[in-house]
Amino acid sequence: MNVRLTKEQKIKVLNSHDIYYVMQQILLRENKIRRNQEHFWVVGLNNSNKLLFIELIGLGAVNRVNADPPDVFRMAIYKLAVKMVLVHNHPSGTLAISKGDTTFTDRMLKVGKLINIEVIDHLIITDESYTSLADKGIMDELKKSGLFEVVGPEKKALEEWKIETELKRARKEERLIVATKMKKDGVEIDIIKKYTGLPVSAIGKL
Repeated sequence: MNVRLTKEQKIKVLNSHDIYYVMQQILLRENKIRRNQEHFWVVGLNNSNKLLFIELIGLGAVNRVNADPPDVFRMAIYKLAVKMVLVHNHPSGTLAISKGDTTFTDRMLKVGKLINIEVIDHLIITDESYTSLADKGIMDELKKSGLFEVVGPEKKALEEWKIETELKRARKEERLIVATKMKKDGVEIDIIKKYTGLPVSAIGKL
């Protein structure tokens, strides 16, 4: 689920605290019951480290949330992000980095390397504070770990998935161009929807 950002939140990210500044606001939007569930978000950045999007990938139990590579990287491909920060909360309030946290990060880092989207950090956050794997030097260690190097059939499957996702994004962009021209020419929204397949909400924003 794409997280709606204010103009003030679409910042240039200089460090982990900048990410936490935005993510803390997003977490605190949730009611107390929802904050007792573990959330997993991905944050996409462009070449200039400007924040492009934040997407909620998973909402799990008190101490568990699952995410697969296609879920993690899909929006980054659509939005042409070149860097990504992983973020999840610990409802317990602890900022301890678990073995599961580092293992998951290592796998996503290696998948990102394959599809040219750099995973630069993983933040564990609470209502009041955060810890950064990059700040602790863990991201550099994982790059050298030698684990989860993507090879063989899995590599081929991920490369094919990336190409398919890029093609879908390109087709959507083409439809947006056509819809923009039709709207400019005064074509009714219902007709634009019929011939482009775009939702009325998307056409209305053109």
